[in-house]
Amino acid sequence: MPATVPKYKRVLADTGLFYAAVIWGATFFMVKDALTGIDPVILVAYRFLAAGLVMLVFLLATGRPLLKDLKHGSVLAILLLSLYIPQTIGLGYTTASNSGFITGLFVIFVPIFMRSVVRRKPKTLEWVASGVALVGLWVLTGGMTDFNLGDGLTLIAALTYALHVLFSDKYMKAGVDPFVISCQQFLIIGLLSLITGALFRLDFGIHTSTAAWTTIFLALFPTLSAFVIQMWAQKITTPVKVALIFALEPVFAALFAWTLGSETIVLHRALGGLFIFAALVISGLPAPQQKPTC
Repeated sequence: MPATVPKYKRVLADTGLFYAAVIWGATFFMVKDALTGIDPVILVAYRFLAAGLVMLVFLLATGRPLLKDLKHGSVLAILLLSLYIPQTIGLGYTTASNSGFITGLFVIFVPIFMRSVVRRKPKTLEWVASGVALVGLWVLTGGMTDFNLGDGLTLIAALTYALHVLFSDKYMKAGVDPFVISCQQFLIIGLLSLITGALFRLDFGIHTSTAAWTTIFLALFPTLSAFVIQMWAQKITTPVKVALIFALEPVFAALFAWTLGSETIVLHRALGGLFIFAALVISGLPAPQQKPTC
């Protein structure tokens, strides 16, 4: 992270990432209800297309170049689509706890891939923080019971999640416009999802009002606002910090399930959330100074 970034911008970036984690965590119980009235792949198509069209209007109104850095936008779109589709299909073959834990493995994949993608060696405290977050995810989700096809597909999602965070970091710090690249991602994902739906002859209908309103909400908040904020924040903060904040997504999902979803509070999930929060604290500690050699 550049040393010249003002403290207030770093605070804004972290706050924005927390917002993204909260809003994504809030969608779990909503999407669960919506999927009774819409195919999951088609839901992905509609939410991203709607967000992309709103962003397209904004870009045209502000005179931004729509096709600039399209190669970068295409890379991020393919990575993000490779997260959503395998994860969605994988849920049909594995348990929610397995899916939650395996997807959360992106926290440890980020420092593993960091040197090859963004050419930076992870700091010792970043490794420690990632490990503590992984323990928290294990406690929060209950870990894994076995490994099957769904788990393999979800592992692909975790890998692409980590790569999306890292390539976003690389492109944002190279000066790519976060609004343009967000619009490109949204439209490409939406179109590719529609093509997937056509190839597999999926149902394109929205059959309940819940599904319709959820699709609109997903387009405007978890997609449009959250991903744009993520792109902007990654100009400022580190990829490991992004991963650790995003690891709070299942924590917020559990909080919303306990409150709005009226589910019973489970002690081990609360403990898992504390581990992940502790990982964030560790990541913010100053690096130990090396003793001068004689």
